[in-house]
Amino acid sequence: MPKRKKEEQRMKNIGFIGVGIMGKSMVRNLLKAGFEVSVYTRTREKAEEVIKEGAKWCEDVKSCAKGRDAVITIVGYPKDVEEVYFGENGILSSADPGTYLIDMTTTSPRLAVRIYEEAKKKGLNALDAPVTGGDTGAREGTLTILAGGEEKAFNHCLPVFEAMGKAIKYQGMAGNGQHTKMCNQIAIAGALSGVCEALAYAKANGLNERTMVESIGTGAAGSAQLKALAPRILAGDFEPGFFIKHFIKDMKIAAEESREAGVHLGVLEYVLSMYETMAEQGHGDEGTQALVKYYSW
Repeated sequence: MPKRKKEEQRMKNIGFIGVGIMGKSMVRNLLKAGFEVSVYTRTREKAEEVIKEGAKWCEDVKSCAKGRDAVITIVGYPKDVEEVYFGENGILSSADPGTYLIDMTTTSPRLAVRIYEEAKKKGLNALDAPVTGGDTGAREGTLTILAGGEEKAFNHCLPVFEAMGKAIKYQGMAGNGQHTKMCNQIAIAGALSGVCEALAYAKANGLNERTMVESIGTGAAGSAQLKALAPRILAGDFEPGFFIKHFIKDMKIAAEESREAGVHLGVLEYVLSMYETMAEQGHGDEGTQALVKYYSW
């Protein structure tokens, strides 16, 4: 316990880049845990709420990364990760030696390895630590955090992770956090499409959809996707806890990695094709539960 307290004292000043649906709640939980948090995002308006709550605004990536004990990133796409880490005045060229770099974006495992290797050359400690749990988990501080990198760095960053999540698992070498997140997204793709198909079937056959969901949810068909998203669908709520456009990004990464590994994932590729159709029809900024519209809901 004394060692943990010492670690907490050392990890106080956090830079946080990317204040979206997830990031905003994660910043709030870091502030509640007593961390000093400096934030940067492309659009300052998105960060105004947490600035009023105590976060310090930075004008660019460089000023958010320099002088911090740790820098956390959770941005949109792999190209955004590339930009904030490798770009001119990016994190890798701006952070002080010894800083812990924690990318919590869901991105390419190979990109995570690149960041780790470049960070090590510069005396920086990089972890890939994507999360799952959606907007609710981010808000309630119950995210599952999947971390890859050196175990010593993971242990050092535990107080930071514990401010944002409950199920915090070390996955092994750099890139493994991202690979584990791909497994998560692959499993979700099948489960969520199953929820939508069950609802479509129930509606087509004149069932009370709400009663059906309550009934099967207590049996073998029960799942986090059924519990969290079926009520939203039945309420006509398609606001994003997680954007369709971001889920497409994740599934594309998973599909690419599976092909690279020589594994054929037919369900994943079919669900990806459905979501791409949804995006083409203008639903990319809706929540993943809007997949039910594919079935003419």
